[in-house]
Amino acid sequence: LLIPIAEANGVNIYDVEYVKEAGEAYLRCYIDKEGGVTIDDCVAVNRALSKALDEVDFVGEPYTLEVGSPGLGRRLTRDRHLSQSIGKQVEGKLFLPVNQQKEFSGILTSFDRDCYLIQTDAGEIRLERKNVALLKLALDF
Repeated sequence: LLIPIAEANGVNIYDVEYVKEAGEAYLRCYIDKEGGVTIDDCVAVNRALSKALDEVDFVGEPYTLEVGSPGLGRRLTRDRHLSQSIGKQVEGKLFLPVNQQKEFSGILTSFDRDCYLIQTDAGEIRLERKNVALLKLALDF
């Protein structure tokens, strides 16, 4: 449902999440394209997607649809995101400390189905994927 609507509007689906925050439900659709998305892209996809979702009653409960860009500090949640981010500065948080740290930053050098390899100032660290609570591109100004 989402992919054809995104493609018809010249964008790609980066990620989708359904969350409940403070008792409210949100369906968030993050879109992207070469050169970045505009507010007009977000509005067009939101309108088309809202109409299509209303027709199929996709969620079954009241929710707010949000369509936006994943942003500069985008979360890296899928292998395709990781592949595009090899050699880039990343940062994240861990569920359990590694080397007495629960936060990390460095260059993503590689990954596989079980772990990430991050080059930090102190050397390369291997992080188990199941221990990583958050991994995102670092904002580098």
